[in-house]
Amino acid sequence: MRFTFTHPMHSHPYNPELVTGAGIATVAAAAEMAGFHGVGFTDHPAPSQRWLESGGHDALDPFVAMGFAAARTTMLRLIPNIVVLPYRNPFVVAKSGATLDMLSEGRFTLAVGVGYLKREFAALGVDFDERAALFEEALEVIRAIWTGDDVSYEGRHFSAKGITAHPRPVSTPHPPIWIGGNTAAARARVVAYGDGWCPFPAPVVLAQTARTAALDSIEALADGITDLRRRCDAAGRDWSRIDITFSNIGAGAPGDEDFNADAYLSGLEKLAAAGVTWVQVQVPGDSLAHAVEAIERFGATVIAAA
Repeated sequence: MRFTFTHPMHSHPYNPELVTGAGIATVAAAAEMAGFHGVGFTDHPAPSQRWLESGGHDALDPFVAMGFAAARTTMLRLIPNIVVLPYRNPFVVAKSGATLDMLSEGRFTLAVGVGYLKREFAALGVDFDERAALFEEALEVIRAIWTGDDVSYEGRHFSAKGITAHPRPVSTPHPPIWIGGNTAAARARVVAYGDGWCPFPAPVVLAQTARTAALDSIEALADGITDLRRRCDAAGRDWSRIDITFSNIGAGAPGDEDFNADAYLSGLEKLAAAGVTWVQVQVPGDSLAHAVEAIERFGATVIAAA
């Protein structure tokens, strides 16, 4: 089992300590020292005020922030949570990802999602109703440009002839691609394009807001994993090579005063039995000191034991 977390910008407004270079460096270094395996940043380049005031959160640019974290660490994997792929031209994403993978010496994982905020799509000039098609074409382009030269592609949304983009990523055959979303369509995309599935806990109301399937128990997650494995078998893919990340539902977070490490470890056993390989840990964002304290606490009481 491996552990990752999203840099704790969970609110609007955010705590300013957490968005300075020193703050990012401090959090990333503390995580690496505590034994975490990954860190990431969210992706909201143009959120609406309405969404922010309804429980949304501010965000840094994930590629820039991950580059800063990479420069202050040596082993921590860089896993955005997540890049909304339809927002960007795939050749630009491929270049950003290849650069980050090279500069971090192979520590980049491209975790991507389809997206769900209509106003953000509109602000970026992207057709919301075409997001699924954009997503799948972009995945085809990124994999092609990361692994080949003189690449030509003709799709509904992207057209290119004879493209060679060096330097390539140092990861072989390319950086892992994780695909977010709770739906059967997301799992089908994992089988077709991906190296990992990153669903997220979503009770019915949240699932409706995020335009995905409800997923509110380990039992429901296990059903999804069973479906993913069936799809892998049908496509001739080795499902044991697919990473799966999820949160430890109901086990609390290391920033909670009543955090119980034994209960958390018990939850990890259930996740491992279901097939989860990475756990997304909730780190508090109310202050830099509290974030670092929670990271260190989790490392000492959970990671060391796990």
